[in-house]
Amino acid sequence: MEITWYGHSCFRITERNLASVVTDPYDHRAVGHEALKLKADIVTISHAAPGHNYLSGVKGEPFVISGPGEFEIGGVFITGVQTNGHTKKTQDEPRNTLYLIDYNGINVLHLGAINRVPTQTEVEALGPVHIVLVPVGGGSGLNAAKAAEIISLLEPNLVIPMHYATPQSTIKLEPLSKFLKEMGLTAVSTQPSLKVTSANALPEETQVIVLDPVGN
Repeated sequence: MEITWYGHSCFRITERNLASVVTDPYDHRAVGHEALKLKADIVTISHAAPGHNYLSGVKGEPFVISGPGEFEIGGVFITGVQTNGHTKKTQDEPRNTLYLIDYNGINVLHLGAINRVPTQTEVEALGPVHIVLVPVGGGSGLNAAKAAEIISLLEPNLVIPMHYATPQSTIKLEPLSKFLKEMGLTAVSTQPSLKVTSANALPEETQVIVLDPVGN
C-alpha cells in the first residue's frame, strides 16, 4: 500500500488490485497548494468546504462517500463516523466525518476536520488503527496539543500529520513544528510517500512520518 500527500487534507491511497482512494480533494484557489490532477475509484469527503470537497479535482467517475456509513468498494472497506455537529450545545458546529479505510487488514484512519478529542468508547469502537492521518495546525481542525492527545488515545503505529501551514498554503494554520514539539520531536526527515507491505511490517512504537506534498 502506498500513501501520497497532495497538501492540506488530501491523500491518495493505492494498493495493487484494490480500489484507489482520494481523501478530501481541495480547490487550489481555496488553499494555495498545486491544482489537483488525480484519478481515483473512491473519494471520501470529511465536510462541506472548498478545501475538502472539490470533486472537480478528481478525474474519472469515483464513488463518492460524504457521510457516515459502511462501504465496500473494490476490495476496500470504509467506515464513516460522524464526529462534529451532533451536540445540542453547538448546533452550528460544522459536520465532520472521519473514515477508517481497511486495505487488506491495514487500517488507515483519516480524521478530516475533527475538532474535539473523541471519548475512550468512540476510540474503542474503531478497533485497531495502524496509520492515522491527523490535522495538527488548528483552523477548523485540531491544534497540536489536541492532535497529540488523540494520538495517545488511538495508539497507532504510524502518524502522518496534515492540515498545517506550508510555504504554499494560503490558509492561516499553525506550523508543523508545534506538533512535533508536542510529540517530543525536534525534527523529522520528510519523504515523498509512505509504502507499507503488511501490518506486520509496521513499527510497534508510534512513529511520526512527514510527507512532502506532491507537486509543491
